[in-house]
Amino acid sequence: MMRRVWTRAVPVLTFLGVVVICGAEAGAQGLSPSGQPAAAAVSAAAQQPPSQESAFLEFFRKTELSGTLDTYFHYNFNEPATGSKTPLRNFDFDHNQFSFALAELAFSKPPTDEDRVGFRLDLDYGPVTDWVHSADPAGPEVVKHFQQAYISYLAPAGKGLSFDVGKFVTQHGAEVIEAKDNWNYSRSLLFAWAIPYYHMGMRVGYSPSGVVTLGATVNNGWNNVSDNNSQKTYGLQAVVKPTAAVSIVQNYMGGPEQTGNSDDWRHLVDTTVTYAVKDTFSVMGNYDYGRDRVAGQTVTWQGIGVYARAQATPVFAVIPRWEYYNDEDGFTTGAGQNVQEFTLTAEVKHSQGLIMRIEYRRDWSDIDFFKKGPTPKDNQNTLTVGFVYGFSTK
Repeated sequence: MMRRVWTRAVPVLTFLGVVVICGAEAGAQGLSPSGQPAAAAVSAAAQQPPSQESAFLEFFRKTELSGTLDTYFHYNFNEPATGSKTPLRNFDFDHNQFSFALAELAFSKPPTDEDRVGFRLDLDYGPVTDWVHSADPAGPEVVKHFQQAYISYLAPAGKGLSFDVGKFVTQHGAEVIEAKDNWNYSRSLLFAWAIPYYHMGMRVGYSPSGVVTLGATVNNGWNNVSDNNSQKTYGLQAVVKPTAAVSIVQNYMGGPEQTGNSDDWRHLVDTTVTYAVKDTFSVMGNYDYGRDRVAGQTVTWQGIGVYARAQATPVFAVIPRWEYYNDEDGFTTGAGQNVQEFTLTAEVKHSQGLIMRIEYRRDWSDIDFFKKGPTPKDNQNTLTVGFVYGFSTK
């Protein structure tokens, strides 16, 4: 057996040797082994279309993969009954439990001058996305796992005219759905009750200078993948950065939001100002004013939030927040009231994306909106520990 193998191998090796020698001689004469001039052969190879494998790898080199995992323990000192939610909270509301909040996996490819078409797709799972989509006319089960899904295009005009079409999170507010991108763990009263979460439609952005960015949107409405009336909702935005330390974001949105009612418009004005006083200390303010008409009566809501962030060390920060929220007509919270809240958050951040936040929060109202057992109260105190992990390939 060994002899037969080696005997059959000798002609093959000899043939390969001839090929190598011939190839070397042809190369010395400026020819490729196929007989073409060497330069022409190289040029022809360069013009060959990329293989499927190289195109696949190139796509993922341009695409960012990111995500988050969010869990928490929450204790309400009013001790609500098992299964009851902490009032005025939207995401961290399960009392005396270790709870899972959100798992998210996002794919994004921003458009550039070299590749003008992009996209974003955020896949979500958990109680957070259940809550966010609970009132969508399309039905929460249809849309809740797609927090964002839109196509982007960067037009070759001016200094960058961008278009997004699809489902995207709102431009309003100082906070976002993902805990890892906020200063505090619990969401503010303004984020929970004064503004929408997301929209389905189109948005346009343009930067006439490095100081100002302008935007406009047309969409189906507040938290609507399927529209609930025959009219659209419109938005305008201006982002001004007079210096590297200061950012001012001004938003307006208006349109009919009531089911089957295309005449009564809801208006929202939202302002956020951020100032980095120095590398280790920043402050932020957020103001919202909303107005609608219900059964011929005007209803309004408004509030202000003030934040500070002190970065004591590279891994430890202290973040206080205070808010005042006026819902005098009970349109958003379900009771006519003035509510305040104070939150004190201690944050420990690991270099590899793990964040732990320990948070004390006190909410109080000018009416007995809360309960301790069967007894009405005008306040509640909570303690929350959040564990959040975030990652990105970029």
